[in-house]
Order: sequence, then structure tokens, then C-alpha cells
Amino acid sequence: MIEKLYEEIAKRKKIPKEDSYTTYLFNQGTDKILKKIGEEATEVVIAAKNNQTELIAETSDLIYHLLVLLVEQEISLDLIEDELKKREGKLSNVGGRKNIHKL
Repeated sequence: MIEKLYEEIAKRKKIPKEDSYTTYLFNQGTDKILKKIGEEATEVVIAAKNNQTELIAETSDLIYHLLVLLVEQEISLDLIEDELKKREGKLSNVGGRKNIHKL
């Protein structure tokens, strides 16, 4: 689903559509996209204190806006996946102890 949404957003960047929110974001530029990500991230934090339904909705909004940013910056989902793979099973030092990050 995320891949399909990314592709739709990329298509909207190539072929803008009047009255499209995604087109609006691209036309406004990176600063507007970043502002929306900040707003949505804050809403995720607040929703996490409330209920799952709200958290699901706000997380969906945040993911959408992150995908818009990735398309704007020409960063593919493959590059994100590659980065996550690099981190799989890595040791980290948190709180003075070694921890293994498992995805």
C-alpha cells in the first residue's frame, strides 16, 4: 500500500492536477511540506495519548506527508529500505548498555 501511495504521489508531481492537495503541496515547496510533517508529527504524539483510532488516522497523515517529502527530494522507497536493512541487527549503546535493534 505504501509503495502504491508513493507511486501516486510521484505521478502527481509529474502530472499536476488542479484542485489536488498533493499538487498544492508541491507547488508550495519544501518549507510547506516540512511544516505539515511537523504538524502531523505533533498530532501523532497527542493522538497516542488519546485512542488507537485517532493514532491510526494521524499516523496515516504523517506517512502521507513523509512520502510527499521523499518524492519532492527524489528519494526512493528502495533507498529507505536499504538504510533500514543496514541497521538490522546492529548494536547500539543506549543508557550505557549494548542493545541489538531488531526490526
